[in-house]
Amino acid sequence: MQIEEGAIVSGKVTGVTDFGAFVEIEGGKTGMIHISEVASNYIKDIKEYISVGQEVKTKVISVSPDGKISLSIRKLNEQPKEQRPQKPRGERRPAPKVWNGQKASAPPAGEKQSFEDMMARFKQVSDEKMTDLKRASDSKRGGGGYSRRGSNK
Repeated sequence: MQIEEGAIVSGKVTGVTDFGAFVEIEGGKTGMIHISEVASNYIKDIKEYISVGQEVKTKVISVSPDGKISLSIRKLNEQPKEQRPQKPRGERRPAPKVWNGQKASAPPAGEKQSFEDMMARFKQVSDEKMTDLKRASDSKRGGGGYSRRGSNK
């Protein structure tokens, strides 16, 4: 019988080592279950999960050109991606607002402003933002304007 990748086979455990277990499968062939393929959680001692003479059902994960067969119990027990329950996707959070200072009063709608008035308003808003940003960054650094190194007098 030809063993193919993805096939589900049953067999008897013939040997257990620190790194995995050897399983005799159909047709007298031997495959190996690596310790990482026994369960989805961390396994310190494989002998707690598998013992010699135990019948196991496994999934063939690879067959090398030289005939080595890699088996997995973990992948047999995992649900295929199509059958996994989908987590509901939440709404995207809005981007955090950086500047939360006071807004300068906006001119009434429909009122024409001169270029100088618009520039003065822009400068005022910009100065407010810079002041708030500097205050926030100083408080994160320890503030106070004191140097960590001390003064060189």
